[in-house]
Amino acid sequence: MFSDLITSKSRIRLLNVFLTSPSSMSHVRELVRKTGDEINAVRRELSFLEKKGILSREPRANRVYYSLNKSYPFYYDLLRLGAKSIGLGEEILKNRVKLGKIKYAMFSGKFIRRMKNEPDEVDLLIVGTVVLPELALLIREEEKKLETEINYTVMTEDEFNFRKKKRDPFIVSILSGSRVMLIGDEESML
Repeated sequence: MFSDLITSKSRIRLLNVFLTSPSSMSHVRELVRKTGDEINAVRRELSFLEKKGILSREPRANRVYYSLNKSYPFYYDLLRLGAKSIGLGEEILKNRVKLGKIKYAMFSGKFIRRMKNEPDEVDLLIVGTVVLPELALLIREEEKKLETEINYTVMTEDEFNFRKKKRDPFIVSILSGSRVMLIGDEESML
């Protein structure tokens, strides 16, 4: 997705690093290792992204650390784009046909911000007729990358509609929280 909008491959790789872990800070050499780009390309793109207000720069001792700027006007929009274009979101969209007939797929807002969930909170909800082994494979791969467990729930459209109609507390908590829709229309889901 980013490659549709951004021509600099180095900038795309940098954004992917920051959007994969939106709360973390990284120094230049660490970013060079993570992106595989030349140090001058990384520095050029960091400077560009900082001037645009997308990144914040913080000197500490003899290093300069960069992080996503939470006050950037499009910060949450960037997180939404990242949720759909990298990691599990990208894999779900790319493998949509293999996964079955998905009516809705959504991440919780906490998941895309990489915030800790309560044990009963869901990171990913998928509604439809889903090929569970295919989905489990994608989720296991992402869990390895993120080094954390992903809480997900899959239900049929009938079950979802029934539980929504009965005002099931689990469904109500999902629908009342912040979310990023991967597949389906948010308005029709509510």
